[in-house]
Amino acid sequence: MKAFLTGIDGQDGSFLAELLLSKNYIVHGLMRRGVNPVVNINHLLDKIHIHYGDLANENRLCVILNEVKPDEIYNLAGQSDVRISFDIPEYTGEITGLGVTRLLEATRVFSPHSKIYQASSSEMMGDAPPPQNEKTPFKAKSPYGAAKIYGHNMAVNYRESYGMFICCGILFNHESERRGLNFVTRKISNAVARIKLGKQDILELGNIESRRDWGHSRDYVWAMWLMLQQDEPSDYVIGTGVAHSVKDFVEAAFGHVGLDWQKYVKSDTPKDMRPSEVNLLLADARKAKEKLGWTPKTKFEELVRIMVDYDLEINK
Repeated sequence: MKAFLTGIDGQDGSFLAELLLSKNYIVHGLMRRGVNPVVNINHLLDKIHIHYGDLANENRLCVILNEVKPDEIYNLAGQSDVRISFDIPEYTGEITGLGVTRLLEATRVFSPHSKIYQASSSEMMGDAPPPQNEKTPFKAKSPYGAAKIYGHNMAVNYRESYGMFICCGILFNHESERRGLNFVTRKISNAVARIKLGKQDILELGNIESRRDWGHSRDYVWAMWLMLQQDEPSDYVIGTGVAHSVKDFVEAAFGHVGLDWQKYVKSDTPKDMRPSEVNLLLADARKAKEKLGWTPKTKFEELVRIMVDYDLEINK
């Protein structure tokens, strides 16, 4: 089996590559030239095949797919920072939205037998009443969420129009020690480590009352793979069914190193606030449990400990 992963150097891409290699896949990955360092996949570089390009260049996608003709395609690439999407809405739409169409069309023409996983997002739900499932109407409240809706709808359209095997995973927040430092959970875990080690004094955050359904990326890439092993394509919500606030994450992270978070945290800082906020995202993942046999393994408290311990080690 051959797999092609866009965004292979991200947290999901790296965990998924490890999973696929363990199942004896030949793994190909798309990566933008100039991405350095490739920390998440340094340990895999001698085991995977890297192709340089991005979702803005359909011609490059056509060349790669015509050459590789993968059995499975996992589209994990995109501008995925919700806060930053307000600063660069056009770029977010270009890559996170239109990039999906470029990949779908390249696949339809040059590798139509490929099964496709499209990374949709809980941010498409916006402020829809929780818990949210596959039938929840989309009400995005950010350029990122809006771009994801476009990509999701195009994936469904290609599935229905051309009979392509395309699954959309509507994944709720999933984090890990490989998360980028600009994402709030990793920003917290890294700051906690640096404060504990005397390298930082204060942690500035936006709205710490926002609540999210947080799981570990390693559990969620397993769900991605399961989707493409089914007889028929469909869409699935993936999440833990438990919500915690940003403040909960902060308290757990500081508590893990024996510090009182209230002495170090400034919240509602203007630069970290979003023009519009989603207050609560909570997954109803019953379909994934019933159809895929998938359930998350990593609890919230364990996720926080893993991230803080990792950042303590690298900050030493």
